[in-house]
Amino acid sequence: MEAASPEQMATTNGDGAPTFSLELTEDQRDIRDWVHGFAAQTVRPAAAEWDEREETPWPIIQEAAKIGLYDLEGLAQFWFDPSGITMPMVNEELFWGDAGIGMSIMGTTLAVAAIQANGTPEQWGEWMPQCFGTAAEPQVAAFCVSEPDAGSDVSSLRTRARYDEATDEWVLNGQKAWATNGGIANVHVLVAQVDPELKARGHASFVVPAGTKGLEMGTKVKKHGLRASHTADVFLDDVRIPGSCLLGGKEKLDERLARAREGQSSRGQAAMRTFEMSRPTVGAQALGIARAAYEYALDYARERSQFGRLIIENQAIAFTLADMKMELDAARLLVWRAAWMGRTGKDFDAAEGSMSKLKAGEVAVWATERAIQILGGNGYTREFPVERMHRDAKIYTIFEGTSEIQRLVISRAISGVQIR
Repeated sequence: MEAASPEQMATTNGDGAPTFSLELTEDQRDIRDWVHGFAAQTVRPAAAEWDEREETPWPIIQEAAKIGLYDLEGLAQFWFDPSGITMPMVNEELFWGDAGIGMSIMGTTLAVAAIQANGTPEQWGEWMPQCFGTAAEPQVAAFCVSEPDAGSDVSSLRTRARYDEATDEWVLNGQKAWATNGGIANVHVLVAQVDPELKARGHASFVVPAGTKGLEMGTKVKKHGLRASHTADVFLDDVRIPGSCLLGGKEKLDERLARAREGQSSRGQAAMRTFEMSRPTVGAQALGIARAAYEYALDYARERSQFGRLIIENQAIAFTLADMKMELDAARLLVWRAAWMGRTGKDFDAAEGSMSKLKAGEVAVWATERAIQILGGNGYTREFPVERMHRDAKIYTIFEGTSEIQRLVISRAISGVQIR
């Protein structure tokens, strides 16, 4: 697959006149091909097994760590590409291999993004490497926001953080739900309520180190899709963490809370800053699933014969595949635009980040369903991968902001009206 980098849209020719290019750089092509090779040779052959086992695929995470695909240095290389394209490109290729295994590898990056978005440089250096562990002994990290009664409505979080001035410790109590890597993580990053009267503006993000007493894993969730990725509730019972585990520090938090109490504007709540940064990447994951289903259905249609001819010779099949390809490419352009905007500091004035996640998620669900239809009865069986792809795709219209929430964000952004 040839991709494109919006960074190159503003290049010039020899005369200095602006030109337009959608060509990847050599480095981007090399990274894409490297990740695709790992996805094709290591991830995809193991996909069905780990989906059935519903367990974290530690051997594959370790393989990713050994080659530098799962570590802080690799993530930094992907993330700090000036065009912003490399990170979503890596996710698309990895999730093309398999979404469940892909999430087991990339789930850690959400916690890392929370540390990067809310922490200090000193906290980056201390906690980010611990999220990954080492190549010999890889670890995972968890970002915990959702609660049993607070999913889309993050302003309703009940997990409380109380500061104990005598010991310079924060005391955490509450329950988190739907946490990727929850309970098995080396590092848990969670959002808690510091001042309930301020609702969403009273939130703060905290790091809970490995081995901290009072943090316990609840029931592991048995899911419809992404079954190789661990999801569980996390219980916090008088969890005491050092004051230094408050991301950003207490002085910064006190200043932000004071502004909120005075009714001044803020930069955004802790959880939302992380989601804003991650939405194009999540969209790229959905895109990888959709592309895998499209390619499988295309190959199948080229080989399957009915009524004396290949099924791709029927317009109903061929036009569906044409629509799948068109929707995939449109979704990718939205993902790349949002990734480029985020990396170059452009404001999401029209909620372009939400657009990218919304479009890619819905394309993934639609495209995988169409792939099943093209395969007919075969598509409905576990002997063929498109049924797994369909199960994996559905979560992309639900987590990190449902499709309805994305439409709410977009409509508010374009109208300036507080639509409810």
